[in-house]
Amino acid sequence: MAVPSPPRCQGCDAVPVTNADEGSLTSAHDRWVDRDAAVVWHGFTQMSTYAQNRPIIVDYAEGRELIDVDGTRYLDAISSLWVTTLGHRVPELDAAAREQLDRVAHTTMLGNGNRITIELAEALAPRVPVSEPHFLFASDGAAAVEQAIKIAFQFWTNQGINDRTRYLTLGGAYHGDTIGAISIGAGGFGTDVFNPLRFDVLRAPGYDDLGWADTAVAMISAHAHELAAVVIEPLVQGAVGMWLTDPESVERVGDACREHNVLLIADEVATGFGRTGTLFAAEQCRVRPDIMCIGKGLTGGYLAMAATVASRRVYEAFLGPDLSEMTLYHGHSFSGNALAAAVALRHLQLFEELDVLANVRERATQLHERLEALANGNSAIKEIRQRGLMVGVELAPPEDDLRWGRRVCAASVDRGVLLRPLGDVVVLMPILTITADEIDRIVDVLDAAINEVCAQ
Repeated sequence: MAVPSPPRCQGCDAVPVTNADEGSLTSAHDRWVDRDAAVVWHGFTQMSTYAQNRPIIVDYAEGRELIDVDGTRYLDAISSLWVTTLGHRVPELDAAAREQLDRVAHTTMLGNGNRITIELAEALAPRVPVSEPHFLFASDGAAAVEQAIKIAFQFWTNQGINDRTRYLTLGGAYHGDTIGAISIGAGGFGTDVFNPLRFDVLRAPGYDDLGWADTAVAMISAHAHELAAVVIEPLVQGAVGMWLTDPESVERVGDACREHNVLLIADEVATGFGRTGTLFAAEQCRVRPDIMCIGKGLTGGYLAMAATVASRRVYEAFLGPDLSEMTLYHGHSFSGNALAAAVALRHLQLFEELDVLANVRERATQLHERLEALANGNSAIKEIRQRGLMVGVELAPPEDDLRWGRRVCAASVDRGVLLRPLGDVVVLMPILTITADEIDRIVDVLDAAINEVCAQ
């Protein structure tokens, strides 16, 4: 369905104007970057060099493209940091938001309910790989992970078991930026300064180690008596550079958790909602986690919403007398936000109506073939790692500190395709409704960008 372009914002005239103070010409983009840097603090961004790294300033969007304040169009090949699933300004999702606005935007879920949030939980329940699930809603993935950590800990104390206080997590893990999340995460990403605040965990190797599952299973056996939970990202460790594992390895870890009565937490914030070719990555493995974290794509990228999903066994461990210590004393002001729930519910319905997963599988095959051809004999590419439409293209710069990842992504943006690096790994995370022509466009631009950087 065609979507009319919105009116341009004030001050977005693309014609350069003279800056009287500097005696130079500036574009609308430059003026907006100045205004941005004067008042906004961007995450994962060194603000002293923000302007020099050529950020785009988005004015509006159409389908899978972003349009900046100068009117330049960019194909969103990172799904706006992995959250956008069906595209921008999807008419059905827009309509769902407007309809809910005519009812109510938000009411508290602490001790009360909301019709649309209940309907969302009912729709999610048969789709998540968790037995008889209950949903504790949150705002983002890190918050969902924090909830999972606390739930796993209290699950045992509610049963009078006080020595199950540790977590087994993996090398390369990333679970968010809050203190609990960085504790079970593997560090890095500039978080080492917070090491004094992190609690200690047991750490098995990450997916870059072929024997990671052997080690994890052995550690579960040896430490089951003190483990509250094992935490994994099923199949793909995304933030570390798209490290991959096989379903059988995940299954072995799940089997070990069941054998030794240890809770399994699956963090599907990044891998959920179709990214790997199934609605959830755990579906490709013979595992049913006790606790699952979902987010990012839950609302199709429209609104901030996440959830911690608990199995019936876990949920029932918190049932007891009113105001008792068995209660989970945890909740957020905007938990279960009605406006986000309305969009998330319609989004879930569209997955089936549009047969989104079929497109993911077709485009993933096409992308694999194109990238394999690109990498063949190309000394600038070290490795390509792909699961569904989650892709990491690891570059092979001839020297350290050449920042090839950032430079290739900058050259791609110059050609109208928005990419983002993880070190020297270029992440491709197309919107799930991507077309065949757009896949070709992404790979062609990546090829040209790599050639440009190599020539320099």
